[in-house]
Amino acid sequence: MSDVKVIANYLPQYHRMKENDEWWGEGFTDWVGVKNAKPQFDGHNQPRVPLGGEYYSLDKPEAIKHQAELARKYGVYGFGIYHYWFSSKQHFMETPANIIYGDKSIKINYMFIWDNTSWIRSWSAVKGNNWAPSFDGEKKGPEILAELKYGNEDEWRKHFEWLLPFFKDDRYIKIDGKPVFGFMRMNADPEIITAMANYWDKLAVEAGLPGVCCMSKCTWKGVGLDYTFCYEPFQFNNKYELMKHGLEEVIRRKSKSPGLCKRSYETVWNDILHTAKKCRNPKTFYSGVVGFDDTPRRGGKARIITGQTPEKFEEYLYQLLSVTKKQNKELVFLTAWNEWGEGAYLEPDESSGYAYLEAVKKALDRL
Repeated sequence: MSDVKVIANYLPQYHRMKENDEWWGEGFTDWVGVKNAKPQFDGHNQPRVPLGGEYYSLDKPEAIKHQAELARKYGVYGFGIYHYWFSSKQHFMETPANIIYGDKSIKINYMFIWDNTSWIRSWSAVKGNNWAPSFDGEKKGPEILAELKYGNEDEWRKHFEWLLPFFKDDRYIKIDGKPVFGFMRMNADPEIITAMANYWDKLAVEAGLPGVCCMSKCTWKGVGLDYTFCYEPFQFNNKYELMKHGLEEVIRRKSKSPGLCKRSYETVWNDILHTAKKCRNPKTFYSGVVGFDDTPRRGGKARIITGQTPEKFEEYLYQLLSVTKKQNKELVFLTAWNEWGEGAYLEPDESSGYAYLEAVKKALDRL
């Protein structure tokens, strides 16, 4: 096994919870969108189907144990579990992490990556994140689904105390003994996040840890904490970024609303590798992407990477791992383990079987 550790980002959404029932309908999970996705052009690989039609539920320990076994078999070191904490009174999607924590027989390393943003309806005039516009339907229900409230030190302490048992778990990913925690969105509130991270570091020392290793997603402002980590495909943030980084195609509808945005796999990965090779920051970790197609969530306004194959993925990932090893860096992130709603997953499916997992192992074995 290489010294470079692959962390696959992990969506803990695939289980029933009351928020999904209230917002999207009884029994809703991302599997609903995945199953209902429609092809947007000739040859479009939609809908995606997990191998054997295994639409698992992540409130089942056996499902998570199977994921962990697959990950270890093919060289994935750990999961970067997305963390959804809006305030001490509203946080959810914690069931998979709780199952992992409570069952030491699940042999997988893990860390949290906080998606620190509010959730709003896509048709809302409220400024902020738009989640799953394909599911909004009629303009009904609350505009703000879950509002992020950082609060003061009392709130920060409650959040830390929830995290602390995980931080102390031997399987929790650490650097120099410090549990690693990622912030997805740093630009909006850098002063608050920095103050929070410093406070958590103090609380960690008081709790017997050497501190907390906080990381921010790489941004154009270059704001960072102890480390920064790339998140791919970050160029899909908006149409301007797409144009800047080699847009393959933008299809506009008669209504003049933005339509499909498509980029080639080669263009995306060439950007990733170019950025990694020229990076001079020893505290920046890189990220690769398995694929991307958020048709299940965005329908005719999807963002799609075209031309991906397991063979290309293996070669590009090997190059990224090689750059990481040459620069004496420890971690590489991958989008993703199971982002089925965004077409970004390593898990086996009906069209490729285990080929993308096999590609990870082959790339690691070549180092």
